[in-house]
Amino acid sequence: MAVFVALGAFLMTLAGGWVAQRVSDRRHLVLGFAGGLMLGVVGLDLLPEAIEAAGEHVFGVPAALLLFVGGFLTAHVVERSLAVRQAAHGASEERVPQVGLTAAAALVGHSLMDGIALGAAFQIGGGIGAAVALAVITHDFADGFNTYTITSLYGNARRKALVMLYADALAPILGAATTLLFTLPEELLGCYLGFFGGALLYLAAAEILPEAHHVHPARSTLLCTVAGVGFIWLVVGIAD
Repeated sequence: MAVFVALGAFLMTLAGGWVAQRVSDRRHLVLGFAGGLMLGVVGLDLLPEAIEAAGEHVFGVPAALLLFVGGFLTAHVVERSLAVRQAAHGASEERVPQVGLTAAAALVGHSLMDGIALGAAFQIGGGIGAAVALAVITHDFADGFNTYTITSLYGNARRKALVMLYADALAPILGAATTLLFTLPEELLGCYLGFFGGALLYLAAAEILPEAHHVHPARSTLLCTVAGVGFIWLVVGIAD
């Protein structure tokens, strides 16, 4: 059942990527909406789940929050390292394709974990499985949208963006299938979500949103960001 439901996530991911391609003439709106989606996913979905699942405290701080900060710093260090290396070879540091591919790969990894969470939920029971399925299928539209947008934003060719999009679409199916073999410990899942949330927030705050307002600062761009956050809030509310 989990694998069958993951097929819905596959289609929604492709739908998100398709929408991102079709509105390329409104690039500032696409980036604004993508930034809002990423902010909403981190603040309203990933981080609360991470804190609840990870459980343990380290020197008075929840482990998930420490990993959240670690993920943010890791994304910053990786991006700066790649940019400096690119600049040392005479290239502009504004566009580093490897950063886009790394970020997209992280989203693929997150979609894989979505599939694992989906399979684990159905192992617990049909009710919780249905709730998780609704959340996964709905927010995978945002994952597909962000995967294509981020890969393209950093100057990667359309072919690479499509490859990452299809990888992101297939990841939930593979993740759900693996739960036929094992179950991921809840604490480990929480730690992963915290780390991934920090990296995702960095991309949204330091890259996506500044780029959205750099060339075309407009009220419509800001409204798209707010709409992205609101969409994720709606998804989380329905899933709960």
